[in-house]
Amino acid sequence: MKVYAIIPSGGTGSRIKNPIPKQYIKVNDKEIISYSLDVFQKCDLIDEIIVPVQNEYLHFLQEIKKRYSFTKISKIIEGGSERQFSVFNALKTINASDDDIIIVHDAVRPLLSIEILTNSIAEAIKKGAVIVAIKANDTLIKFSSHNLDYINRDEIFYVQTPQVFNYKILIDSMLKAEQINFVGTDESMLVKNAGYKLSIVEGSLANFKITTNYDLELFKKLVDKLN
Repeated sequence: MKVYAIIPSGGTGSRIKNPIPKQYIKVNDKEIISYSLDVFQKCDLIDEIIVPVQNEYLHFLQEIKKRYSFTKISKIIEGGSERQFSVFNALKTINASDDDIIIVHDAVRPLLSIEILTNSIAEAIKKGAVIVAIKANDTLIKFSSHNLDYINRDEIFYVQTPQVFNYKILIDSMLKAEQINFVGTDESMLVKNAGYKLSIVEGSLANFKITTNYDLELFKKLVDKLN
């Protein structure tokens, strides 16, 4: 059994006003995506890393691979117009067996812990399809122009990455989505839509996604403290 990690890096990060995509912004002289890649490089369970990127950043990722000695990066490929298509492109480049493990992780979740990563892999080996998520702790409401309703937070989870699947489940889900022109916001949506059951592994507030300028500033402060 092999374990592959796919790190889609095709997003533009439009909510952060920066001339380059947010995953390439440097924090303490190191690109955000490099923090994420470093976790997978250091994890003993990972065999290969595939990175789908925008065409204009293919050479830049090659430089990052060389600079940080990311020896587990086996392929840097052109991504698609949507995250889903980038992951599908990556899947088509590997010669995986049905029971091999595929991990998909956001390039801009740089504080993923090795513990969460290894727990999600172990659960996927047993169950086949896993999402990392955290339970909602705050009071939740659903608000429209005239109504305000409270939602039972015991049933609400915030989905993170990594999302981990055996190859057979993920490729089947991707092919079914392609057949009906279904585009999901993440891989778990495709897997559920294809009729598979998902298991949950507990995530962490530290494993947040850098989406806004506030997130970026928070990450900078955390990196400063860690150093």
